[in-house]
Amino acid sequence: MKGRVKIDGFGKSPIERTGTEMTMGEICIRAGKNVYKVIQDGEFDFDRVTTYVGAASGPRWLVASGFDLSLLGNGVLGNNLPVVLAGSSAGAMRFAAWVQPEPEKSYHRLIDAYISMNFTRKDRPGEILQSLRDLIDNYIDNEAIPFALASRKYRLAIMTARAKRLASSDVRWLQGLAIGTGFFFSAVNRRLIHKFFQRVVFHNSPIPPPFCLDNDFRGQAVALNRINFKHALLASSAIPLAVAGVIDIYGAPNGTYRDGGLTDYQLNQKYAGENGSITLMFNHQERIIPAWLDKGLKYRRPQERYLKDLLMVYPSDDFTRKLPYGRVPDRGDFKRYVNNPSGRVRNWRQAVETSKHLGEEFLELVESGKLRDVVKRI
Repeated sequence: MKGRVKIDGFGKSPIERTGTEMTMGEICIRAGKNVYKVIQDGEFDFDRVTTYVGAASGPRWLVASGFDLSLLGNGVLGNNLPVVLAGSSAGAMRFAAWVQPEPEKSYHRLIDAYISMNFTRKDRPGEILQSLRDLIDNYIDNEAIPFALASRKYRLAIMTARAKRLASSDVRWLQGLAIGTGFFFSAVNRRLIHKFFQRVVFHNSPIPPPFCLDNDFRGQAVALNRINFKHALLASSAIPLAVAGVIDIYGAPNGTYRDGGLTDYQLNQKYAGENGSITLMFNHQERIIPAWLDKGLKYRRPQERYLKDLLMVYPSDDFTRKLPYGRVPDRGDFKRYVNNPSGRVRNWRQAVETSKHLGEEFLELVESGKLRDVVKRI
């Protein structure tokens, strides 16, 4: 395999490597037509991966933790050229840990702080925003931000959405009216979402990431700095209606910034170039949802030009059945367990523990050459 990366432990069985049981078949892999051909030709290697995408999945990101930590710990990405870590909401949270001086330690701190968050029915949007601010402070030290900005291995790209008109209001019924109208317009034509929200990407690249220069980008790129780093990360997780927006981020156009999933929920961009590069994404499900308002539109999927260079990994049904109650954690758990937060914490920690081997399985498939046997077309 061209550009093969030596990964410690290969040559041993998964059980011998970890000392715990791991069965194969816990992940599914799908590839767009270009990537599928690369894999079938035996030419896949991690140096082809130019972008790793983090979906705005809420607590569902917890099942991505093992995958992330395996890629991070084995250092398989960004060895030839820097890889863009493009994330919105929870995806941005994950990737902000990747650029820290001790990334694995920061990532584990994120897991612990995220799982430990607790909300009540009386919490207001401003209070929830403060909880997210505390979460960020818990796993990212201010003194480490210059290190993150100077990373040569990873280029962070934080997706946010600058709200327009009534969508910028923190008056709940006005914001709800704007979002409801936005859903209707978006259902008619996906491009009309830009009438309500402007895509703004905060990045630490010397120049904007390549996807920001695509003709279909329809947004603005803003350089990350020591002042706006945490504000951009906070804004990307400011879920509409539930969380207050972040106002007037330094270096960016004035306005109210909300969850990046409004424009980029899972995949709604063409990240790969035309030179055989690959976009990698771990998703919690097979369906790929372009934007937040598309969740209720079962027919809505990303454009084909966004998918042809995509390699997507997601949990199998067999894996999901092993999770507490046979499902991936989601934001509704905060309400389901509002009177039993210890139960939610226990279930989420179990989900993380169950997910810890997913990355190892993927790396094993790549190293052994069996990836071509299991991959399917998107």
